[in-house]
Amino acid sequence: MRSRHHTITAVFDGVYTALVSNLLLVLGCLPLVALTFTTEAARSWPLYALAAPLCAPGLCGIFAVMSDYSSGGSRSLLRTFGGTWRVTARRAILWTSAATAVLVVLGVDAYASWGHRVGALTLPILAVLAVLTAATTLLGLVTIAERPAARLRDVARACAYLAVRRWYLTAASLLVLALLAQLFAARPAIALGVAAAPLLYVVWSNSRYSLRAALDPPTAAARST
Repeated sequence: MRSRHHTITAVFDGVYTALVSNLLLVLGCLPLVALTFTTEAARSWPLYALAAPLCAPGLCGIFAVMSDYSSGGSRSLLRTFGGTWRVTARRAILWTSAATAVLVVLGVDAYASWGHRVGALTLPILAVLAVLTAATTLLGLVTIAERPAARLRDVARACAYLAVRRWYLTAASLLVLALLAQLFAARPAIALGVAAAPLLYVVWSNSRYSLRAALDPPTAAARST
């Protein structure tokens, strides 16, 4: 009977955490959400590029909530999200701004190369660089959420290496993010109200495992022996 009670409690806690996380995600990514509902993506991609970094602290806050929930923490969701948003805002925005600038440059180069002979050589390279940039950015946000004081140069070096080393987890995370983006484009209410938290939890879990060697080196070393 007690086991059943614990199971029901755990289910309700999970549902509550997911719903609140979805709400916090909308608040944290409000500039991007507002642009999505008020502008046409094909014509306003520069606005999306400018708004994307502003959402980075919100994602760090969501990742912190997921980390606390996964470890069985009892901290308030709002306090965890708000505290993480505050301490990571500057670094997360700088980190994502740099990544967005790189992706814009790669996208412009790919557009200029499209349909030309040089594109046969440059487009695959640009695609690989874009995927590596996106993967490094994702791992970096998870790292910043847990280590707000880490130097961005060290974060970039470690995350780029681990994104390649754990390429299968990186690929899975990017596919889940692509699924979430596609769902958001087709059914934004379902994506933001229901699917965002579970899918982002998968992304966070994969990323956290990839970063285990960097964030928990003694633990990782102990497990490998």
